[in-house]
Amino acid sequence: MKKRFAHETALLALLFALLAYAKFTEPKFLALDTQRKLLEELWELALISIPMTLIILTGGIDLSVGSAMGLCAVVMGMSFQRGYPPALCALLALVAGLAAGALNGFFITRVKVHPLLVTLATLAAFRGVAEGMSGGASVEGFVETFKLLRDPVPALIFVAFVAIAAWFLNAAPGGVWLRAIGFNETSARFSGLPVDRLKLRLYALSGLAAGVAAVLYAARFNTAKADIGDGKELEAVTAVVLGGTSIFGGRGHVFGTVLGLLLIHETREFVKWHWSNEYIAIVLGVLLILSVLMNRFLGDGES
Repeated sequence: MKKRFAHETALLALLFALLAYAKFTEPKFLALDTQRKLLEELWELALISIPMTLIILTGGIDLSVGSAMGLCAVVMGMSFQRGYPPALCALLALVAGLAAGALNGFFITRVKVHPLLVTLATLAAFRGVAEGMSGGASVEGFVETFKLLRDPVPALIFVAFVAIAAWFLNAAPGGVWLRAIGFNETSARFSGLPVDRLKLRLYALSGLAAGVAAVLYAARFNTAKADIGDGKELEAVTAVVLGGTSIFGGRGHVFGTVLGLLLIHETREFVKWHWSNEYIAIVLGVLLILSVLMNRFLGDGES
């Protein structure tokens, strides 16, 4: 219990240290207008990171979420090109994401293939389908049609995701079940928990989140193409692990993921602001190593 909030406290300390350094070296970086604009870069990653937290809590992983995001964007873009109503285009993107996630869940729960192998395979498959459907081309022209989905709607959707996930983990029986599955799936099955049903729903939720992220991305950048989610899966995993969720399952919380997201976001944007994009991958790698060390010396924490 004494280490319950040690990881989150350490993340807050790192975040405040970064902001203090930014205040000293680049005061304009912390201006409200600057931060508001920079936060627009966060929401797609943030949305897919919340279901990723729940999946990793069970001891699983979803490496296909970035490719699913690209597939959803292509479905939306091609529907838009064909003159379908905007609401239907967005709905088709969400359905595509839900179907992609459910496909992962089916192979994991029914065929009994390890999540790493399944989602690694579908990472390539979803990306291939998206590239094949679109021919590598992008679709534009979403600005006026989807302007209602721009700021602050993505932030409100993210807050809703976090609130629902936090309630589920802390106040619903399913939260205890997820941690039980992560600690020992075999024992959870013998205890009569609906392991397969929960896991199937989690992967479907992850796909749905990818669909939401794709729609918001298209509305913000005025483009839909197959590669919009490239690398997002690794960034999401980094945020979740940095936030203190154990990659082995059983321990973690969405609050830690939120802190991990903020730390990654502010660090990445400050690196771009102060130095150049070439250093971002290095800094994110250092943050991931730091999260491993924090888990090692502070403990996984009580959630």
